[in-house]
Amino acid sequence: MFRLVIQPIRSEYYRECFYKFSNIIADMYFKSKKASLLILGITSIICSRVMFLFFNDPEGPNLLVVIGMAAIVYSLSLAVYLFNPSKRYLPFLSFTGLKRLLLVILIQIIIVTGFYFCLN
Repeated sequence: MFRLVIQPIRSEYYRECFYKFSNIIADMYFKSKKASLLILGITSIICSRVMFLFFNDPEGPNLLVVIGMAAIVYSLSLAVYLFNPSKRYLPFLSFTGLKRLLLVILIQIIIVTGFYFCLN
């Protein structure tokens, strides 16, 4: 009638599937991280450009100064973005994904506002 066939587990097949799946997950992580760092770079350039537009300068903002300020803002926001407090010691500071990116963009705006009031 019914015959139960028990086949041995092909461990190399499952191992290969696991490695393929883990590589897909790793690729998704790195693509997301690259995209978020690119977004941070673009927002730092936009924030520094807007900051220098508010100064009363008839010639407008200098490109070198804007890029220099963007580099400063980007490096500070990158340090905040890469800071990963442990969930054990500071559980209220552990943000991931989109929340972390939006928090760092908010911190960029706060940094630029602080620089504006200090330089004005």
